[in-house]
Amino acid sequence: MTPNEPASLFLSDQIRGIDMHVHARTKPVPGIRSSSSPSFDEFIESYRRLRLCAVIFDVDNQSVSGIPMHNDAVAEVVAKAPDMLIGFCSVDPWGGKASAKEIVRCADDLGMRGVKFQPITQAFFPNDQRFYPLYEIADSLGMVVTFHTGTTAIGQGTPGGTGYKLKYGQPIPYLDDVAADFPKLKIIAAHPSWPWQEEALAIARHKENVYIDLSGWAPKYFPESLVQYDNTLLSDKCLFGLDYPLIDVERWLKEFEVPDIRDELRPCWITHDGYSGSSNKD
Repeated sequence: MTPNEPASLFLSDQIRGIDMHVHARTKPVPGIRSSSSPSFDEFIESYRRLRLCAVIFDVDNQSVSGIPMHNDAVAEVVAKAPDMLIGFCSVDPWGGKASAKEIVRCADDLGMRGVKFQPITQAFFPNDQRFYPLYEIADSLGMVVTFHTGTTAIGQGTPGGTGYKLKYGQPIPYLDDVAADFPKLKIIAAHPSWPWQEEALAIARHKENVYIDLSGWAPKYFPESLVQYDNTLLSDKCLFGLDYPLIDVERWLKEFEVPDIRDELRPCWITHDGYSGSSNKD
């Protein structure tokens, strides 16, 4: 399989769903409580058993944390199960030309299909035009770009939130501006964007190139407005995602029976195309 070929299970009729939000956790994360996360082998075994594929990434915030992150480590995880995993890269937005070159390298040499940004832990406003060259490169390569939105579990419950500032996670204007300025760029607003959920819904409704993933929240706690729009106007714009290993996959699938979402729209019965954001309902 060449780096530019899609993983084979993504084309299989046996897929139950594609988790659009899995963390590789290749480095320590300041401000998040350590826990006994399953090994990558255990993760792969459980997803294969459940007939789930996944998009996997880490976050490069070396300018803030001082801790380097290597996309090759993510590629090594993908190589363990290339038929069911797709890698997204991450770059430090403050890295300038080096970050731009890294996106190209990850696409050309590692076969990565998207870029993950975490504005809160990377301490940047996505609509700052200093970072637009990064989006231009991703756009030219046909890559998906995922932005964390809303609050974050990183630093939660610690003094001063470990210094992380939530303002960077607000969808309007910061993400909305990017979506408007790059109309061909496929953008995923990660997580229910609390306390700005309605802003993310408005962007996804207004702009064809913006999608929302459902990761990071136990389904029984989904905001009412998210459930309403997932059932109606945004039924083709909400993507299955867990934020694994933060949330256990079997727990998530079980709790997804709680929200009042039409069965035919439940992501565990939808195959999402992680490259284009489209979906094919069984």
